[in-house]
Amino acid sequence: MKSKIIVDSSANLFQMDGVDFQSVPMKIITSEEEYVDTPELDVVDMARTMRSYKGKSSTSCPNVGDWMEAFEGADEVYAVTITGALSGCYNAASTAKEEYEEAHPDAKIFVLDSLSTGPEMALLAERLRALILAGRSFEQICQEAVEYSRHTHLLFSLESLNNLARNGRVKPAVAAVARVLGIRVVGQASSGGELEVICKTRGEHGALERIVLEMKSHGYQGGPVRIAHSDNPNAANRLKNMIEAVFSDVQAEVIPCRGLCTYYAELGGLLVGYEDADAPLV
Repeated sequence: MKSKIIVDSSANLFQMDGVDFQSVPMKIITSEEEYVDTPELDVVDMARTMRSYKGKSSTSCPNVGDWMEAFEGADEVYAVTITGALSGCYNAASTAKEEYEEAHPDAKIFVLDSLSTGPEMALLAERLRALILAGRSFEQICQEAVEYSRHTHLLFSLESLNNLARNGRVKPAVAAVARVLGIRVVGQASSGGELEVICKTRGEHGALERIVLEMKSHGYQGGPVRIAHSDNPNAANRLKNMIEAVFSDVQAEVIPCRGLCTYYAELGGLLVGYEDADAPLV
């Protein structure tokens, strides 16, 4: 029985040891260029180009055919997508699941809407791997993955809101004020998968402190933390050190954002995925 984990590229993962794994690329589209979110993409160059770009831009999710192609060759598939509240990725993967299972009656496919993105998706993929390696049945893995997803969270800190404004995620006036005043926005993925602003801070240190406080208030007491940064490793490592100074048994990893997350977080942005103390064990 061959199992496979598939994510879209907003998870910032292109490989995963111990299991069959695949990332299906998102796209970032401008009037001048189309960026495909693969390992070959120079995300920092893309972000710098986007910083001076004045036209419209958008993102595109994998289509049904892309997902069906990724399903090929596996008996059991576990797919994790960016939040369905902000992208059609989950709907495309779900439609692909129905069509693939109809054409392959023996195949089993599970599609999980992360209601999030980036490092929280990475935690969900890691939990799926742990459950597969533990020998759980398909049904058990699906059930336990959904339960675990209720105890994972995402926080973010952004220097710029320009691309979010271009895509209608925030009001252009809010983005302009934040840029002029040098305000960093700290926010979270809400329970419904929307991007929700928690507060605005002056300066990076204040944003990092607020992230640690939010993690504590949301029930983090140690365990996995994934910190994704958009060309800002110094801040990411500072945050890692701050978390380790406050909590015990921290299992923190710092990773660079790939294309999709870099597009929305922009240069300097941070995304933090973590689990609360009530997260079930494998």
